[in-house]
Order: sequence, then structure tokens, then C-alpha cells
Amino acid sequence: MYGYQLRHEFERSTGATWPLNVGQVYTTLARLERDGLVAQTGESDEDGKVVYRLTDAGHAELTGWFATPIGGADRPRDELAIKVALALTTPGVDVRAVLQTQRTATLRHLQELTRLKAVADGSEDTAWLLVLDSMIFRAEAEVRWLDHSETRLARRGTTSPPANRPGAAAPDPADAGAGDRAVPR
Repeated sequence: MYGYQLRHEFERSTGATWPLNVGQVYTTLARLERDGLVAQTGESDEDGKVVYRLTDAGHAELTGWFATPIGGADRPRDELAIKVALALTTPGVDVRAVLQTQRTATLRHLQELTRLKAVADGSEDTAWLLVLDSMIFRAEAEVRWLDHSETRLARRGTTSPPANRPGAAAPDPADAGAGDRAVPR
């Protein structure tokens, strides 16, 4: 395939959830060619676009990628968790308002994802449905975490720095519910 075809196939498979810049595709193809993972076929389409194919080394790399689980360190930082943590420790910030604003946005996003899932054709759009399911599950988990965070703040009754952190107040024994013990603080 050539770059535009690769972008089209990626967006078709993911329901265009993550728009892909075609310039990024061609930059990546150049890097993959440099590294011996793809090669030009010597063919081009009617517009003169260069067609690429996987090399044996590229096929081995792709096979290894599919066989390797994604680790926690391979995922980007959780900007929402960082925002809430910083809101909690920044004077003058209403943490509950931050949580409520995010909950509203996440629930709207969840409704939109659910609407998209309802109109997707299950027999033709299996890849897109799997992507949607993943996004729905993440949004649902985010809402649960926001609810949990709000409950933790309500039990604490303050927006002081979290316990067990340098400069923090001593932990409140009443704050250690059964569900809190399973996850390190």
C-alpha cells in the first residue's frame, strides 16, 4: 500500500477515532524503510504514489508487536489523575468542581460512544465495535473513579494534602475503608 491507503485502512479499522496525519504516515514509512522493515515494491499507482510492502524483518517485528502485551509503562500519563492530584494540593482550587466538570464531560462522551455503537453494523464493523467497546469501558471506569474520588474527599472532609506524603497530616484511621486497603495509597 501507499501512505494514503495505510491511513484509510487505519481510520476504517478504528472508526477514525484517532485521526492520522498522512504526513506522519509518510514520515513513519521513511523511517521503517531506513530500518529495513518496509521496502518499496517498485510499483506505483496511477498518480505515481510509491507502494510499500513489509520485509521479512518487518513481518517479524509486526508479529512480535502483536504477541507482546502493552505494559503500564508503555501507556501515556493519566492527565486526569494528575489534574485531580494537583487540584487537591493547589490552594484555591475547588476539587469537587473539577470532578463534577469532568464527570459531566465523560458522561456526555459515554452517551456519544453509546450512540455510535447503536448505529454501527456489527457484521461489517467488528474492528470499530471493538474500539468502541474499549472506549466505552474506559469512560465507564473513569466515571467510577470520579465517583470514588468524590467519596474519598467527602469522607476526608478536607482538601488538605493526601496522607502518607511528605508534609502531609497523619492518616485518619476512619479513612481506611475495606476497599482502600486493596490499593496502595
